[in-house]
Amino acid sequence: MKVKFPDNVRIYIACGHTDMRKSIDGLSAIVSGNFKLDPFENVLFLFCGRRRDRMKALFWEGDGFLLLYKRLENGVFQWPKTTKEVREITQQQYRWLLEGLTIDQKKIIHKVENKKVF
Repeated sequence: MKVKFPDNVRIYIACGHTDMRKSIDGLSAIVSGNFKLDPFENVLFLFCGRRRDRMKALFWEGDGFLLLYKRLENGVFQWPKTTKEVREITQQQYRWLLEGLTIDQKKIIHKVENKKVF
C-alpha cells in the first residue's frame, strides 16, 4: 500500500490473524469492541489474514471509511503472531512491514540528539 496518509496519523496493527471476509463494519467492530479504540479517530488500523499474504487497512477520512486491501503475489507479511492484541507502531515500522521485514528489528541505529564536539 503506497497510499499517503497524514503525517500525524497513528498506526495500530491487529496482531494475530483476522477473518479477511470482514468488511468496514466488521473491522470497525473489532476496533471498538475488542481493542476499545475509536475507529473514527485519525488512526490507520491494519489487519492480516491467517496465510499472512493479505492485509486490510481501515482509515476514517472524516466523511467515510477508506478500506484498503493488499494481496501479495509472492511472499508473506512478517506479522506479529500474538493473538487478540492491538499494538501501536511507528511510520518506520509500517514501512518495514510493507517491505517484508519484521516490525521488531533486532538492531537499529538510533539518531543522536545534541551531540557535542570536544
